[in-house]
Amino acid sequence: MDDQPQPASPSPAVSPSGRPRRHWVWIVLVLVLAAVLAFAFLGHRQKSSRKVGPSTAGAAQPVAVQTVTTGDMPVVLTELGTVVPITTVTVQTRVDGYLMDVKFTEGQHVKKDDLLAIIDPRPYEVALRQYQGQLAQDQAQLDKARVDSGRYQRLIRQDSVAAMTAKDQEYTVQQLEGTVKVDQALVDTQKLDLIYCHVIAPVDGRVGIRAVDKGNYITAAQSGGLVILTQMQPISVIFTLPQDQLPEVMDQLRAGQPLQVEAWNSSNTVKISTGSVSALDSQIDTSTGTVRLRAIFPNEDEHLFPNQFVNARLLVKTLHDAIIVPSNALQTGPNGQFVYVVKSDSTVEVRNVKPGITDGTRTVVSDGLKSGDRVVTDGTDHLRAGAAVTIPADHPDTAGTQQQTTPTTKHHRHSSD
Repeated sequence: MDDQPQPASPSPAVSPSGRPRRHWVWIVLVLVLAAVLAFAFLGHRQKSSRKVGPSTAGAAQPVAVQTVTTGDMPVVLTELGTVVPITTVTVQTRVDGYLMDVKFTEGQHVKKDDLLAIIDPRPYEVALRQYQGQLAQDQAQLDKARVDSGRYQRLIRQDSVAAMTAKDQEYTVQQLEGTVKVDQALVDTQKLDLIYCHVIAPVDGRVGIRAVDKGNYITAAQSGGLVILTQMQPISVIFTLPQDQLPEVMDQLRAGQPLQVEAWNSSNTVKISTGSVSALDSQIDTSTGTVRLRAIFPNEDEHLFPNQFVNARLLVKTLHDAIIVPSNALQTGPNGQFVYVVKSDSTVEVRNVKPGITDGTRTVVSDGLKSGDRVVTDGTDHLRAGAAVTIPADHPDTAGTQQQTTPTTKHHRHSSD
């Protein structure tokens, strides 16, 4: 086999207008497209900046303001209190026996000495007659012994009887006198038990739910008693006062000034009644650092109910001619609290203030403001010293016109875009 070289296969010819030229064309098209997009983007940004810049540069911010005033500001301390009756009595029987009759209705208001219940008095009536008979018998023996003692005294003066016999008779008289006293005490005890068979109201008040029904046998000092009697008019509220505020309250009480207290419901939205402080506790509770006070309320409508939780608002005193600002005008900064004051040129300045007592909506300040100053109460989020402001409330017609024209302006800008 001859090893002859194979002829080479002919290679395809490369045209000048072939693949390399098409590659450069695509590159040029991409660069042109990128340039067009960049030009359009920059033009849009310049147009937007021209539109936004003039309208926002130096724009005044709308705010709400109120005027600083002077007036009276009550110093009120609000503390949680509990309604506590001045008198609460568990009505008990003092004698044993069957409950024959109940003279009250549950929830009824009774007066002092009203009859509430009757316990069977017959056993005590029988015992009374027995002791009265014993008393009469012993009293007769005493009378006889006294007569004999007098006769012995006459005989001893005549030397007709021994001295010892006369002395013994005197001792007999003394013994019988003691017996008569015991009998009399037993009679008095039975008379008292007969009185106790009639259970009466010890105070004015309102009776609660009956604990024992008619016909039951009850005993003295029985657990739960017959019924609970609660004095409703007047009634008291006991509340606590922080020890830091005690000196101010003590000064008012020593001066003989009545301290007014208002009782509000548990949500602190409705005033129930008005009373005054009647007593201050004698010591501070070391576990809470508070001292208890009692306030008395007439409670004529009985809206205050025993064990009810209330908010006690204690009026300590009233500040006169105080500088008063709205509480929502106060702002907090690194140097304490401050307010924005609107000046005559419609710009604001920052004033540091020293706030005092507040009632939630108004606050007393002792420094930094004077009556007539206008302070910003709304729109303070983006304010700074020297910022220009507008007060829509001063020009309600202009504000309304701007609100009406605003949608048209926005539509025009959108269409131009």
